[in-house]
Amino acid sequence: MSILKSSTLVLALTALVACAGATAAPANHPAKAHKADSKLMQVNKVPASIDDLERRTFAWFWDAADPKTGLVPDHYPGDSFASIASVGFGLTAYGVGAERGYITREQAAERTLATLKFFDEATQDDSEDGATGFHGFFYHFLDMKTGKRFSRWVELSSVDTTLMMGGVLFAQSYYDRDNPQEAQIRELADKLYRNVDWPWMQNHAPLISMGWTPGGKFIESDWRGYNEGSLVYILALGSPTHPVADGAWNAWTHTYDATWGEFYGQTFLNFAPLFGHQFSQVWVDMRGIRDDWNREKNLDYFENSRRAAYSQQAYAIANPGKFEGYGKNVWGLSASNGPGGIIVEGGDQHREFHGYTARGAGRDYISDDGTIVPMAAGASIAFAPEIVIPALEEMKKRWGKYIYNKYGFVDAFNLTFQTPTDLRTGKLVPGVGWVDTVHIGIDQGPMLLMIENYRSNFVWDVMKKNPYIRKGLERAGFRGGWLDGAATGAK
Repeated sequence: MSILKSSTLVLALTALVACAGATAAPANHPAKAHKADSKLMQVNKVPASIDDLERRTFAWFWDAADPKTGLVPDHYPGDSFASIASVGFGLTAYGVGAERGYITREQAAERTLATLKFFDEATQDDSEDGATGFHGFFYHFLDMKTGKRFSRWVELSSVDTTLMMGGVLFAQSYYDRDNPQEAQIRELADKLYRNVDWPWMQNHAPLISMGWTPGGKFIESDWRGYNEGSLVYILALGSPTHPVADGAWNAWTHTYDATWGEFYGQTFLNFAPLFGHQFSQVWVDMRGIRDDWNREKNLDYFENSRRAAYSQQAYAIANPGKFEGYGKNVWGLSASNGPGGIIVEGGDQHREFHGYTARGAGRDYISDDGTIVPMAAGASIAFAPEIVIPALEEMKKRWGKYIYNKYGFVDAFNLTFQTPTDLRTGKLVPGVGWVDTVHIGIDQGPMLLMIENYRSNFVWDVMKKNPYIRKGLERAGFRGGWLDGAATGAK
């Protein structure tokens, strides 16, 4: 899938810099700088540990992003290219930061406006090296300094542009005050979304291609359900300027039957890595709204994601691969870094440890080398808090000295890998195992934003006010729940 291919190659080639391991928040932590001018409602109370995790994860976006361009790195600390998906999560994170008092609303608006201006002014053409995007889409990875396509292997990505647009449309609906700065945010956000030429990306209409490159043209693979691509179709159907035709959502759902069924005690629409159950629902509240497929199966996508979380927990308890540490409160497979391209032989064991890859467990496939991704559990907090919160607390309690720092949980850790060797990423902690030394934007974002959705419905409620989201859902055939009532939202 588009969101994974490029990361796999680059993280295999790029040396990553270790980040600080202190667990105490620094004195200048943004979470303690301001009093929130917020009307956030408390839907669910969280323990202090989750409140702390949210603050630290927000700090990653605030510290990592370039304040002049708004570009957010793929991974940080250390040198990195920018990720447009991380930009989308960041744009949404700034609103959370303002509401929670981590920063002021004015600071959030300033950073947001800088980001939108950069992308509005960025070059859009079909050149190999001189552009940031084309046809309203943007390249998956950009140079952090120039904002241009990072390398010729980087694709113009439909899904990463979509995740960026999630943040753009959040900004359009959140910054609703009558002042010049917020009015300009709304204007630029609307312009960026309207510029995306969704039908152009339909190499095999009614499906939408995963991407395009000037040299290779369209990627042959299209977005077919079920995975993180559902928001691609919702935004493509909701466009007021370049919408895809009716039938696109049905084409997307046409392959669902291939992965519907039972896996480790749950019957659900499978997708092995948990990010596929989380990304789109960061912005879209799927509780109680149903498309034709939902009505046939008598469940919504929110419930489907809840079952996916329980299935992964059950898989970890069963632990068919006999990996160290797995259990009731240590679980979660998703796309992440890992020890990287190493085969370990010993006795009758043969283990292969991967670098960046889409780890997961489902009817579609199992990819498991013992690497636990805290975000996999963490971003499922809104779906299954009763199993997620104990998991996050257990992992922090047992290994927090190594895997929890000023930006929250590191991307991943592997307790089974104990072999001293040269590593592409992360470090080996004697007696513990491999632990990553960076945080990845597309993992930090969903964890931060789903914690807030669980606490207050904040991101969901803001997005319910957005007319394009509503239109896309309705054209896809969604009915019921909040779609049948007036839009609600926080100011």
